[in-house]
Amino acid sequence: MKFISLKPIVLASSSPRRKELLQLAGINFSVRPSDVDEDVPFTPEEPYEYAVRLSERKALAVFESEEEIIIAADTIVVKDGKVFPKPEDDAQAIDFLMELSGELHEVITGVTILANGKTIQFAGLSQVKFRKLDEELVSAYVKSGDASDKAGAYGIQTQGMLFVENMVGDYQNIVGLPVSDLVNRMRQEGLLILEGGGA
Repeated sequence: MKFISLKPIVLASSSPRRKELLQLAGINFSVRPSDVDEDVPFTPEEPYEYAVRLSERKALAVFESEEEIIIAADTIVVKDGKVFPKPEDDAQAIDFLMELSGELHEVITGVTILANGKTIQFAGLSQVKFRKLDEELVSAYVKSGDASDKAGAYGIQTQGMLFVENMVGDYQNIVGLPVSDLVNRMRQEGLLILEGGGA
């Protein structure tokens, strides 16, 4: 199954995870990473808006022409009103994971689509409960380097899955892109058409 679009699709991200999810969905696209500053003040009362706002900054940073469709996303990890961004170093990664240990947290991915003069925005929400973690396991994981480029200092699609006791919601949202919701919305807007069929 593949989709076609009337305009080129650009993914405003260098994330290999988002790239893989779009490829698995059967979408042709190019990658144009955005290098925007993600250090934006976080308001605990509006985590959805925060994630969407970051995705919008990324989309606008790579926008060049109305002849393209821009997709941008940003994923945040939140617990008790505190955001856990990508860790600055190994020590912070360990601190993050130990703080999330045994606790329930939320993973929110904000998405912005720029197409045909319109801005389409939404956010996905999933909940993840961590097992009680031991420092030996956490330290070994952080030393592997996998924590460094991920919100909350873990990847559920890699060895970070060992930390997870259970989850509720869209798995792909936790990985970094709620691709099912994305494709559904793009089809509704006429931005994606099934190859050999209708929208």
